[in-house]
Amino acid sequence: MNTAPASAPEPAEADAHRWLTAEEQRVWRSYRHATTLLEDHLDRQLQRDAGMPHIYYGLLVKLGEAPQRRLRMTELAMDAKITRSRLSHAIARLEKNGWVRREDCPSDKRGQFAVLTDQGLQVLQRTAPGHVTAVRQALFDRLSPEQQKSLGEIMQIVAEGLQPNEAGADLPWLR
Repeated sequence: MNTAPASAPEPAEADAHRWLTAEEQRVWRSYRHATTLLEDHLDRQLQRDAGMPHIYYGLLVKLGEAPQRRLRMTELAMDAKITRSRLSHAIARLEKNGWVRREDCPSDKRGQFAVLTDQGLQVLQRTAPGHVTAVRQALFDRLSPEQQKSLGEIMQIVAEGLQPNEAGADLPWLR
């Protein structure tokens, strides 16, 4: 993603925008390159080991951590930061594999729960060691403890700054 104009902006136009400095541009491009490679690396590992993309694995993990291995679909979409439509498609694929099932919400006729099945839990337990190894090798083994701490703090600041808190915010899981 290019974050600077193709040609030098006119002086009045340059004053209206805060373009990235050369160093900021370097950091931004390094971030984009690394996160793209990391997501691809994790997707390939999970496709190879379990036949699922990284986002599906994340859904299984979240369900595995939930009380009674079940969550409302809206909560699962919020956690994954995806649209309800994309979540519904993902859950349908996971259901087809026998890893998740849907249950109607007794207190809300429109609501549904996603429930991790015993088979889904077994897949998760079988896949987790390889996934942790891939994450460790790709990220944590390359950083010193101080760098790991800094990365965690930086990403927390970025996430907090981007997480809308106001009512009516345009959020993917509300679409």
